[in-house]
Amino acid sequence: MDIVGFKTPELQAICESEREANHKLGTPCAKKLRTRLSEIQAAPFAKDLPAGNPHELKRERTGEYSLSLVGLVRLTFVPANSPVPTKDGRIDWSKVNKITIVYIGNYHDY
Repeated sequence: MDIVGFKTPELQAICESEREANHKLGTPCAKKLRTRLSEIQAAPFAKDLPAGNPHELKRERTGEYSLSLVGLVRLTFVPANSPVPTKDGRIDWSKVNKITIVYIGNYHDY
């Protein structure tokens, strides 16, 4: 998949700078983030992600997809395909191959 954007410049810095990720997330979480970002870039589609308990979110976070990092810290993203692929009125994550990262943290506190 292609990571085509970030919701904030801070998220972009965390994802693109090992130093920034270590500072903001701590070394173990920053290391896991680098692993997840590599897995994202290697996967053809969101449904092909191999690890991190990939799953679609619900309720107020409908339209987002989540991957576990460390503990309760998650990386979440939304599709960046245009148009967004759908099936039966829902996002078809098996066809999403472009994403925007929207959050890194404990989304239960978000």
